[in-house]
Amino acid sequence: MIYVILFFEFFKVGLFTFGGGYAMIPLIEELVIGRSWLSQTQFYDFIGVCESTPGPVAINMATYIGSTQGGLLGSIVATAGVVLPSFLIILLVASVLKNFEENKFVKAFLKGVKPVVVALIVSTGVVLLAKAFGYVSLSEFNADFISIIIFALITGIYFAMQKFFKIKLSAVKIILISAALGICISLIGGK
Repeated sequence: MIYVILFFEFFKVGLFTFGGGYAMIPLIEELVIGRSWLSQTQFYDFIGVCESTPGPVAINMATYIGSTQGGLLGSIVATAGVVLPSFLIILLVASVLKNFEENKFVKAFLKGVKPVVVALIVSTGVVLLAKAFGYVSLSEFNADFISIIIFALITGIYFAMQKFFKIKLSAVKIILISAALGICISLIGGK
C-alpha cells in the first residue's frame, strides 16, 4: 500500500507544481511532514543534502523519501510519480499543441502562474535562510552562529572574487567552499 501512496502523493506534487524543484519544496514539505515521513528539522537538513548532490531537488527528495518509506522500490515509485506529470505534459505539448506559445489561453495561463512560481521560490529561499540561521517558530529563535559565519564568509568571498579578480564563482565552487568552511569551523569549534 505504501507504494501506491508514494506514487500518487508525488504524482500530485509533480502535477500541481509549476516552476521546477524549488517551487515544489513547499508542497513536498507539507506532504512529508503531514504524513510524518520526516520531521521539520530532518526535512530542512535534507534540502541542504539535495542541493549538494547532482540532480534536481524534487527528484532527489522523492528518491530519498521513497527509499526511507519503501526501500529501493519505494524510491523508484516516488521518483516515477514526481517525474511522470512533467513527462506527460511535455509529450502532450510537443505532439498536440504546435502553436503552443501563440495560444492566447496558454499565454494567459502562464501570465497568471509566473508570479505564483516566483513567490514560491522566494518564500522557500526566505524560509531556508531563516531556518539555517536558527529560526524555529515565531516565538523561538536559536541562533546558529556557525551557519551565520559561513553565510557571511561565503558572501564576502563571492563578492570579493567578483570585485577584485573579476571571477564569478559557480554554484559548485560555492557549495564546495561552504562545505570546506563548515568542516574547518566545526573542527576548530569541536562540534
